[in-house]
Amino acid sequence: MNVRRSAAVLAATAVIGAATPAVAASPSPTPSVAVPSGLYGTTDPTYDGVWRQSLALLAQDTVGVKPAEKAVDWLTGQQCANGSFAAFRADPAQACDAKLMVDTNSTAAAVQALAALGGHEAAAKKAVGWLKSVQNADGGWGYAPGGASDTNSTAVVVGALAAAGEKPAEVVKGGKSPYDALVGFALPCDDGGAFAYQPDKQGALAANADATAAGVLGALGEGLAAGAGKKAAATACAAPATPRQAAANGAAYLAKAVAKDGYLTSVLPGAENQPDYGNTADAVVALAAQGGAGQAGKPLAWLQRNAAAWAKQSGPAAWAQLVLAAHATGTDPRAFGGTDLVAALNATGPAPQATGAARQDGANGTDDTDGAREDSEDGFGVWWTVGVFLVAGVGIGFLISGRRKQQP
Repeated sequence: MNVRRSAAVLAATAVIGAATPAVAASPSPTPSVAVPSGLYGTTDPTYDGVWRQSLALLAQDTVGVKPAEKAVDWLTGQQCANGSFAAFRADPAQACDAKLMVDTNSTAAAVQALAALGGHEAAAKKAVGWLKSVQNADGGWGYAPGGASDTNSTAVVVGALAAAGEKPAEVVKGGKSPYDALVGFALPCDDGGAFAYQPDKQGALAANADATAAGVLGALGEGLAAGAGKKAAATACAAPATPRQAAANGAAYLAKAVAKDGYLTSVLPGAENQPDYGNTADAVVALAAQGGAGQAGKPLAWLQRNAAAWAKQSGPAAWAQLVLAAHATGTDPRAFGGTDLVAALNATGPAPQATGAARQDGANGTDDTDGAREDSEDGFGVWWTVGVFLVAGVGIGFLISGRRKQQP
Protein backbone atom coordinates (compact mmCIF):
# COMPACT_ATOMS: atom_id res chain seq x y z
CA MET A 1 0.00 0.00 0.00
CA ASN A 2 1.09 3.56 -0.53
CA VAL A 3 -0.06 5.75 2.32
CA ARG A 4 -2.39 4.15 4.77
CA ARG A 5 -6.07 4.86 4.84
CA SER A 6 -6.62 7.41 2.16
CA ALA A 7 -10.36 7.09 2.48
CA ALA A 8 -13.61 8.59 1.34
CA VAL A 9 -17.11 7.54 0.54
CA LEU A 10 -17.70 7.74 -3.22
CA ALA A 11 -21.40 6.92 -3.17
CA ALA A 12 -23.95 5.42 -0.83
CA THR A 13 -26.52 4.03 -3.18
CA ALA A 14 -25.85 0.53 -4.47
CA VAL A 15 -26.19 -2.55 -2.33
CA ILE A 16 -23.29 -4.88 -3.08
CA GLY A 17 -21.45 -7.73 -1.44
CA ALA A 18 -18.04 -7.87 0.16
CA ALA A 19 -15.21 -5.49 -0.57
CA THR A 20 -13.55 -5.81 -3.96
CA PRO A 21 -9.96 -4.78 -4.63
CA ALA A 22 -9.49 -1.67 -6.70
CA VAL A 23 -6.46 0.05 -8.12
CA ALA A 24 -4.44 1.68 -5.36
CA ALA A 25 -4.49 5.43 -5.08
CA SER A 26 -1.14 7.17 -5.45
CA PRO A 27 -0.35 10.50 -3.83
CA SER A 28 -1.62 13.27 -6.08
CA PRO A 29 1.22 15.38 -7.53
CA THR A 30 -1.14 18.33 -7.98
CA PRO A 31 -3.51 18.91 -5.06
CA SER A 32 -7.04 19.83 -6.12
CA VAL A 33 -7.41 21.84 -2.92
CA ALA A 34 -5.06 24.15 -1.07
CA VAL A 35 -2.94 22.25 1.44
CA PRO A 36 -3.23 23.93 4.87
CA SER A 37 0.03 25.06 6.44
CA GLY A 38 -0.62 23.04 9.59
CA LEU A 39 -1.08 19.78 7.72
CA TYR A 40 1.65 17.20 7.22
CA GLY A 41 2.44 16.36 3.62
CA THR A 42 2.02 18.31 0.40
CA THR A 43 -0.29 16.02 -1.55
CA ASP A 44 -4.05 16.39 -1.90
CA PRO A 45 -5.58 15.80 1.55
CA THR A 46 -9.11 15.20 0.27
CA TYR A 47 -9.12 11.50 1.08
CA ASP A 48 -6.58 11.16 3.88
CA GLY A 49 -5.96 14.50 5.59
CA VAL A 50 -7.18 13.55 9.06
CA TRP A 51 -5.75 10.04 8.82
CA ARG A 52 -2.22 11.09 7.89
CA GLN A 53 -2.23 13.97 10.38
CA SER A 54 -3.32 11.63 13.16
CA LEU A 55 -0.61 9.09 12.34
CA ALA A 56 2.04 11.81 12.14
CA LEU A 57 1.10 13.32 15.51
CA LEU A 58 0.81 9.91 17.14
CA ALA A 59 4.19 8.80 15.83
CA GLN A 60 5.83 12.02 17.00
CA ASP A 61 4.35 11.63 20.45
CA THR A 62 5.68 8.09 20.85
CA VAL A 63 9.24 9.25 20.20
CA GLY A 64 9.13 12.31 22.42
CA VAL A 65 8.46 14.96 19.79
CA LYS A 66 6.07 17.75 20.75
CA PRO A 67 4.21 18.72 17.57
CA ALA A 68 3.71 22.27 16.41
CA GLU A 69 0.61 23.87 17.90
CA LYS A 70 -0.80 24.66 14.48
CA ALA A 71 -0.51 21.00 13.50
CA VAL A 72 -2.61 19.97 16.49
CA ASP A 73 -4.99 22.87 15.98
CA TRP A 74 -5.55 21.79 12.39
CA LEU A 75 -6.62 18.34 13.55
CA THR A 76 -8.94 19.56 16.29
CA GLY A 77 -10.42 22.08 13.86
CA GLN A 78 -11.52 19.26 11.58
CA GLN A 79 -13.99 17.88 14.13
CA CYS A 80 -17.71 18.27 13.50
CA ALA A 81 -20.07 19.49 16.22
CA ASN A 82 -21.41 15.96 16.74
CA GLY A 83 -17.89 14.67 17.43
CA SER A 84 -17.22 12.93 14.12
CA PHE A 85 -14.43 13.59 11.63
CA ALA A 86 -14.46 13.44 7.86
CA ALA A 87 -11.37 12.55 5.85
CA PHE A 88 -10.88 16.27 5.17
CA ARG A 89 -12.80 19.52 5.55
CA ALA A 90 -11.43 22.25 3.30
CA ASP A 91 -13.37 24.92 5.21
CA PRO A 92 -13.61 24.05 8.92
CA ALA A 93 -15.52 27.28 9.52
CA GLN A 94 -18.44 25.84 7.57
CA ALA A 95 -20.68 23.65 9.71
CA CYS A 96 -20.83 19.95 8.93
CA ASP A 97 -24.05 18.90 7.22
CA ALA A 98 -25.66 15.73 5.94
CA LYS A 99 -23.71 15.97 2.68
CA LEU A 100 -20.36 15.72 4.45
CA MET A 101 -19.12 12.14 4.44
CA VAL A 102 -17.84 11.52 7.95
CA ASP A 103 -16.32 8.14 8.77
CA THR A 104 -15.31 5.91 11.65
CA ASN A 105 -11.68 5.53 10.59
CA SER A 106 -10.79 9.21 10.49
CA THR A 107 -12.66 9.73 13.76
CA ALA A 108 -10.99 6.81 15.55
CA ALA A 109 -7.50 7.77 14.36
CA ALA A 110 -8.03 11.36 15.53
CA VAL A 111 -9.16 10.12 18.94
CA GLN A 112 -6.00 8.07 19.34
CA ALA A 113 -3.77 10.97 18.40
CA LEU A 114 -5.54 13.51 20.61
CA ALA A 115 -5.65 11.12 23.56
CA ALA A 116 -1.90 10.50 23.24
CA LEU A 117 -1.09 14.21 23.09
CA GLY A 118 -3.22 15.00 26.13
CA GLY A 119 -5.27 18.08 26.89
CA HIS A 120 -8.02 17.21 24.42
CA GLU A 121 -10.29 15.08 26.60
CA ALA A 122 -13.48 16.90 25.62
CA ALA A 123 -12.86 16.46 21.90
CA ALA A 124 -11.96 12.81 22.35
CA LYS A 125 -15.01 12.15 24.52
CA LYS A 126 -17.32 13.73 21.97
CA ALA A 127 -15.76 11.67 19.18
CA VAL A 128 -16.11 8.46 21.19
CA GLY A 129 -19.74 9.32 21.83
CA TRP A 130 -20.32 9.57 18.09
CA LEU A 131 -18.53 6.28 17.46
CA LYS A 132 -20.74 4.55 20.02
CA SER A 133 -23.82 6.00 18.34
CA VAL A 134 -22.97 4.35 15.01
CA GLN A 135 -21.97 0.93 16.36
CA ASN A 136 -23.61 -1.93 14.46
CA ALA A 137 -25.78 -4.64 15.99
CA ASP A 138 -22.97 -7.20 15.57
CA GLY A 139 -20.77 -5.08 17.85
CA GLY A 140 -18.54 -3.79 15.06
CA TRP A 141 -18.22 -0.80 12.76
CA GLY A 142 -18.08 -0.21 9.04
CA TYR A 143 -16.10 2.55 7.39
CA ALA A 144 -19.17 4.73 6.97
CA PRO A 145 -22.03 4.97 9.48
CA GLY A 146 -24.52 2.23 8.68
CA GLY A 147 -22.08 0.27 6.55
CA ALA A 148 -21.49 -3.43 7.13
CA SER A 149 -18.90 -4.06 9.84
CA ASP A 150 -15.38 -4.89 8.77
CA THR A 151 -12.28 -5.97 10.65
CA ASN A 152 -10.18 -2.88 9.90
CA SER A 153 -12.78 -0.33 10.96
CA THR A 154 -13.75 -2.29 14.07
CA ALA A 155 -10.11 -2.62 15.10
CA VAL A 156 -9.27 1.07 14.76
CA VAL A 157 -12.37 1.98 16.80
CA VAL A 158 -11.31 -0.50 19.50
CA GLY A 159 -8.01 1.38 19.65
CA ALA A 160 -9.83 4.68 20.00
CA LEU A 161 -12.03 3.37 22.80
CA ALA A 162 -9.02 2.05 24.70
CA ALA A 163 -7.05 5.26 24.17
CA ALA A 164 -9.94 7.30 25.55
CA GLY A 165 -10.15 5.19 28.70
CA GLU A 166 -13.14 3.09 27.67
CA LYS A 167 -13.38 -0.68 28.10
CA PRO A 168 -14.13 -2.01 24.61
CA ALA A 169 -15.72 -5.18 25.99
CA GLU A 170 -18.34 -3.03 27.68
CA VAL A 171 -19.24 -1.04 24.57
CA VAL A 172 -22.09 -3.17 23.30
CA LYS A 173 -24.92 -2.98 20.80
CA GLY A 174 -27.55 -5.67 20.68
CA GLY A 175 -25.62 -7.55 23.35
CA LYS A 176 -22.51 -7.71 21.15
CA SER A 177 -19.12 -6.08 21.79
CA PRO A 178 -16.38 -5.20 19.26
CA TYR A 179 -14.58 -8.37 20.32
CA ASP A 180 -17.58 -10.44 19.29
CA ALA A 181 -17.45 -8.83 15.86
CA LEU A 182 -13.72 -9.46 15.49
CA VAL A 183 -13.98 -13.11 16.51
CA GLY A 184 -16.71 -13.40 13.89
CA PHE A 185 -14.22 -12.31 11.22
CA ALA A 186 -11.59 -14.88 12.27
CA LEU A 187 -11.09 -17.87 9.98
CA PRO A 188 -10.72 -21.41 11.33
CA CYS A 189 -7.34 -23.10 11.44
CA ASP A 190 -8.08 -25.11 8.29
CA ASP A 191 -8.10 -21.76 6.46
CA GLY A 192 -4.92 -20.49 8.12
CA GLY A 193 -6.33 -18.68 11.14
CA ALA A 194 -6.28 -15.27 9.44
CA PHE A 195 -8.90 -12.55 9.69
CA ALA A 196 -11.15 -11.67 6.78
CA TYR A 197 -11.95 -8.09 5.88
CA GLN A 198 -15.68 -8.86 5.96
CA PRO A 199 -17.92 -11.67 4.69
CA ASP A 200 -18.85 -11.84 1.02
CA LYS A 201 -22.48 -11.89 -0.15
CA GLN A 202 -22.74 -15.57 0.73
CA GLY A 203 -21.27 -14.99 4.17
CA ALA A 204 -17.95 -16.65 3.33
CA LEU A 205 -14.70 -15.36 4.79
CA ALA A 206 -11.44 -15.01 2.85
CA ALA A 207 -8.02 -14.52 4.43
CA ASN A 208 -6.78 -10.95 4.13
CA ALA A 209 -3.33 -9.96 5.38
CA ASP A 210 -4.18 -6.29 5.91
CA ALA A 211 -7.28 -7.18 7.90
CA THR A 212 -5.28 -9.75 9.84
CA ALA A 213 -2.74 -7.19 11.03
CA ALA A 214 -5.60 -4.94 12.10
CA GLY A 215 -7.57 -7.79 13.64
CA VAL A 216 -4.66 -8.97 15.77
CA LEU A 217 -4.29 -5.54 17.35
CA GLY A 218 -8.01 -5.06 17.78
CA ALA A 219 -8.45 -8.47 19.39
CA LEU A 220 -5.66 -7.58 21.81
CA GLY A 221 -7.48 -4.40 22.77
CA GLU A 222 -4.71 -2.27 21.27
CA GLY A 223 -4.69 0.70 18.94
CA LEU A 224 -2.42 2.23 16.35
CA ALA A 225 0.23 2.85 18.99
CA ALA A 226 0.45 -0.71 20.28
CA GLY A 227 3.62 -1.70 22.09
CA ALA A 228 5.46 -4.99 22.15
CA GLY A 229 3.74 -7.64 24.22
CA LYS A 230 5.36 -10.27 26.35
CA LYS A 231 7.26 -12.94 24.50
CA ALA A 232 4.87 -15.73 23.69
CA ALA A 233 5.76 -19.34 23.09
CA ALA A 234 4.58 -20.76 19.80
CA THR A 235 1.24 -22.48 20.19
CA ALA A 236 -0.83 -24.61 17.87
CA CYS A 237 -3.69 -22.97 16.06
CA ALA A 238 -6.99 -23.53 17.83
CA ALA A 239 -10.60 -22.60 17.24
CA PRO A 240 -10.86 -18.78 17.53
CA ALA A 241 -13.41 -18.92 20.31
CA THR A 242 -11.89 -15.96 22.17
CA PRO A 243 -10.26 -12.70 21.08
CA ARG A 244 -6.93 -13.79 22.52
CA GLN A 245 -6.92 -17.03 20.54
CA ALA A 246 -8.02 -15.24 17.38
CA ALA A 247 -5.11 -12.81 17.82
CA ALA A 248 -2.65 -15.68 18.30
CA ASN A 249 -3.96 -17.44 15.20
CA GLY A 250 -3.76 -14.24 13.18
CA ALA A 251 -0.19 -13.56 14.27
CA ALA A 252 0.80 -17.09 13.28
CA TYR A 253 -0.72 -16.47 9.86
CA LEU A 254 1.28 -13.26 9.44
CA ALA A 255 4.49 -14.92 10.63
CA LYS A 256 4.05 -17.65 8.02
CA ALA A 257 3.28 -15.09 5.31
CA VAL A 258 6.55 -13.20 5.88
CA ALA A 259 8.70 -16.24 6.65
CA LYS A 260 10.12 -16.65 3.15
CA ASP A 261 10.83 -13.12 1.92
CA GLY A 262 10.28 -10.93 4.95
CA TYR A 263 7.44 -8.94 3.44
CA LEU A 264 3.79 -9.10 2.48
CA THR A 265 2.69 -8.51 -1.08
CA SER A 266 0.01 -6.38 -2.67
CA VAL A 267 -2.36 -8.18 -5.00
CA LEU A 268 -4.08 -6.18 -7.72
CA PRO A 269 -5.96 -7.57 -10.72
CA GLY A 270 -3.83 -7.54 -13.85
CA ALA A 271 -0.64 -6.54 -12.05
CA GLU A 272 2.34 -8.45 -10.78
CA ASN A 273 2.55 -8.88 -7.04
CA GLN A 274 4.72 -6.25 -5.40
CA PRO A 275 6.12 -5.87 -1.89
CA ASP A 276 3.59 -4.06 0.28
CA TYR A 277 5.61 -1.82 2.57
CA GLY A 278 2.71 -0.41 4.55
CA ASN A 279 1.14 -3.77 5.17
CA THR A 280 4.50 -5.17 6.19
CA ALA A 281 4.95 -2.36 8.70
CA ASP A 282 1.49 -3.11 10.06
CA ALA A 283 2.40 -6.78 10.36
CA VAL A 284 5.56 -5.89 12.30
CA VAL A 285 3.52 -4.05 14.92
CA ALA A 286 0.88 -6.77 15.10
CA LEU A 287 3.50 -9.51 15.49
CA ALA A 288 5.38 -7.56 18.15
CA ALA A 289 2.19 -6.76 20.05
CA GLN A 290 1.04 -10.35 20.12
CA GLY A 291 4.28 -12.19 20.81
CA GLY A 292 7.11 -9.78 21.53
CA ALA A 293 9.59 -7.93 19.34
CA GLY A 294 11.51 -11.06 18.37
CA GLN A 295 8.50 -12.40 16.50
CA ALA A 296 8.71 -9.45 14.09
CA GLY A 297 12.45 -9.68 13.45
CA LYS A 298 12.46 -10.77 9.81
CA PRO A 299 9.95 -8.26 8.40
CA LEU A 300 11.51 -5.52 10.52
CA ALA A 301 14.92 -6.25 9.01
CA TRP A 302 13.42 -6.20 5.53
CA LEU A 303 11.86 -2.78 6.18
CA GLN A 304 15.17 -1.46 7.48
CA ARG A 305 16.84 -2.47 4.22
CA ASN A 306 14.14 -1.43 1.79
CA ALA A 307 11.46 0.94 3.07
CA ALA A 308 13.09 4.39 3.11
CA ALA A 309 12.58 5.07 -0.61
CA TRP A 310 8.92 4.05 -0.33
CA ALA A 311 8.31 6.34 2.62
CA LYS A 312 10.07 9.25 0.91
CA GLN A 313 7.74 8.90 -2.05
CA SER A 314 4.59 8.21 -0.03
CA GLY A 315 4.81 10.91 2.64
CA PRO A 316 4.05 11.47 6.32
CA ALA A 317 1.74 8.52 6.95
CA ALA A 318 4.38 6.15 5.60
CA TRP A 319 7.14 7.71 7.71
CA ALA A 320 4.82 7.46 10.70
CA GLN A 321 4.17 3.78 10.07
CA LEU A 322 7.89 3.07 10.03
CA VAL A 323 8.53 5.17 13.14
CA LEU A 324 5.93 3.26 15.05
CA ALA A 325 6.89 -0.13 13.70
CA ALA A 326 10.42 0.59 14.89
CA HIS A 327 9.16 1.75 18.25
CA ALA A 328 6.98 -1.33 18.71
CA THR A 329 10.06 -3.52 18.40
CA GLY A 330 12.41 -1.39 20.47
CA THR A 331 14.38 -0.33 17.40
CA ASP A 332 15.88 3.16 17.27
CA PRO A 333 13.74 5.09 14.75
CA ARG A 334 16.53 7.63 14.40
CA ALA A 335 18.87 4.97 13.04
CA PHE A 336 16.55 2.75 11.03
CA GLY A 337 18.66 1.04 8.40
CA GLY A 338 20.72 4.20 8.10
CA THR A 339 17.71 6.56 8.01
CA ASP A 340 16.51 8.97 10.68
CA LEU A 341 12.78 8.33 10.43
CA VAL A 342 11.91 10.96 13.02
CA ALA A 343 13.73 13.73 11.17
CA ALA A 344 12.16 12.62 7.91
CA LEU A 345 8.67 12.70 9.41
CA ASN A 346 9.22 16.07 11.07
CA ALA A 347 10.36 17.52 7.74
CA THR A 348 6.97 16.82 6.13
CA GLY A 349 5.11 19.35 8.26
CA PRO A 350 5.44 22.36 10.54
CA ALA A 351 8.53 22.30 12.73
CA PRO A 352 7.78 20.67 16.10
CA GLN A 353 7.96 22.61 19.33
CA ALA A 354 10.52 20.27 20.82
CA THR A 355 12.13 16.89 20.35
CA GLY A 356 13.17 14.45 22.99
CA ALA A 357 13.69 10.83 23.92
CA ALA A 358 11.18 8.15 23.07
CA ARG A 359 8.32 7.79 25.49
CA GLN A 360 8.91 5.02 27.98
CA ASP A 361 5.53 4.58 29.64
CA GLY A 362 3.91 1.20 29.19
CA ALA A 363 1.13 0.35 26.79
CA ASN A 364 -2.44 0.51 27.96
CA GLY A 365 -2.98 -3.12 28.76
CA THR A 366 -6.53 -4.10 29.66
CA ASP A 367 -8.03 -6.96 31.54
CA ASP A 368 -11.72 -6.63 30.75
CA THR A 369 -11.79 -9.35 28.12
CA ASP A 370 -10.14 -12.58 27.28
CA GLY A 371 -8.77 -10.84 24.21
CA ALA A 372 -7.00 -8.06 26.12
CA ARG A 373 -3.26 -8.23 26.66
CA GLU A 374 -1.42 -7.86 29.92
CA ASP A 375 0.53 -4.65 30.44
CA SER A 376 3.33 -4.56 27.90
CA GLU A 377 6.98 -4.63 28.78
CA ASP A 378 7.91 -2.02 26.24
CA GLY A 379 6.59 1.28 24.92
CA PHE A 380 4.30 1.95 22.02
CA GLY A 381 4.26 1.44 18.25
CA VAL A 382 1.84 1.66 15.14
CA TRP A 383 0.46 0.31 11.87
CA TRP A 384 -1.89 0.74 8.95
CA THR A 385 -1.57 2.02 5.23
CA VAL A 386 -3.69 3.17 2.18
CA GLY A 387 -5.22 1.66 -0.80
CA VAL A 388 -8.66 1.61 -2.22
CA PHE A 389 -11.67 -0.61 -1.50
CA LEU A 390 -15.10 -0.84 -2.92
CA VAL A 391 -16.81 -1.66 0.34
CA ALA A 392 -20.30 -3.00 0.66
CA GLY A 393 -23.16 -3.03 3.01
CA VAL A 394 -26.88 -2.64 3.08
CA GLY A 395 -27.68 0.90 2.00
CA ILE A 396 -24.02 1.83 1.67
CA GLY A 397 -22.55 1.23 -1.74
CA PHE A 398 -19.14 2.10 -2.94
CA LEU A 399 -16.50 3.24 -0.48
CA ILE A 400 -12.86 3.93 -0.93
CA SER A 401 -11.74 2.66 2.48
CA GLY A 402 -8.02 3.11 2.98
CA ARG A 403 -7.36 -0.57 2.78
CA ARG A 404 -6.99 -2.88 -0.14
CA LYS A 405 -7.63 -6.53 0.20
CA GLN A 406 -4.29 -8.22 0.63
CA GLN A 407 -3.02 -11.71 0.19
CA PRO A 408 0.40 -12.84 1.40
